[in-house]
Amino acid sequence: MAGRVHAVGAEVPASTGLTEGTLVVVNPNWGDGSCRQCHEGNEQLCPAGQLAGFGPPGGFAEYMPVQYRHVIAVPEQADHTPQTLAPLTDAGLTPYRGMKKLAAAGKLGGGRTVVVNGIGGLGGYGVQYARLLGGGATVVAFARNDDKLAVAKENGAHHTVNTRNKTAEEVQDELEDLTGRREVDAVLDCAGAKESLELGFSILGKEGALTCVGLIGQQGAQVPIFPFVSGEKSYSGSFWGNHNDLTEVLALAAQGLIKHHIVPVKLDDINEHLDALGRGDVVGRAVVIFD
Repeated sequence: MAGRVHAVGAEVPASTGLTEGTLVVVNPNWGDGSCRQCHEGNEQLCPAGQLAGFGPPGGFAEYMPVQYRHVIAVPEQADHTPQTLAPLTDAGLTPYRGMKKLAAAGKLGGGRTVVVNGIGGLGGYGVQYARLLGGGATVVAFARNDDKLAVAKENGAHHTVNTRNKTAEEVQDELEDLTGRREVDAVLDCAGAKESLELGFSILGKEGALTCVGLIGQQGAQVPIFPFVSGEKSYSGSFWGNHNDLTEVLALAAQGLIKHHIVPVKLDDINEHLDALGRGDVVGRAVVIFD
């Protein structure tokens, strides 16, 4: 969520620099400030927290009240508009945290291969983070739509694979043709569907890691236990991002290092676009705009 400050409450400290008209983004994860997760800075994991739009008014509202500590002022730049900033608080934030986890685990770097599976609103940014944080790793994008794979290629993917109606073995055949290997070192799953997770587990090499940031699927995934344990593979979930993650993403954007593929949506047309999103027809990130 992004926009301009409409009014400032009387108790907002002047040190924030927030005034009427300030261009800002809103960190959508609102912890209560009392738990261990909040004290560690991970308010998105607060057991008693709130997510903007899931209770409090969110990005579909023309105006929303926000505590000042969840607001980040951004510099006025030609490419800084509410339309380009808003996706960074969600679609641009979530895969960033996931890719940071893979990097921190030592699964990226030269001579390694990372797959970004699911090139929707999140995956388009995920490919860029794989290049920015990957330390020279080969980046392969998986999707079931050639138009989405074209976005991944434009965003820096070295290779792309259309996984529609393909078995894991067929996908591995393509991987081998493209990279010389049938297995990969890291997977960022931006779909979270049963099929995408099971494909990711099947192509993961020894000591490989899969981090899931997608939340599409409601079903569990089957994981072959023996190769998973004997290969010392790992799995982690990664939910949204914290305040520091968001400031890092904004810093990358301020340097012009992040590309956007935005589908502007007027508020009156939102239901139509939600249906399109459910069908997988949206190429890029849909962003609600206001007149």
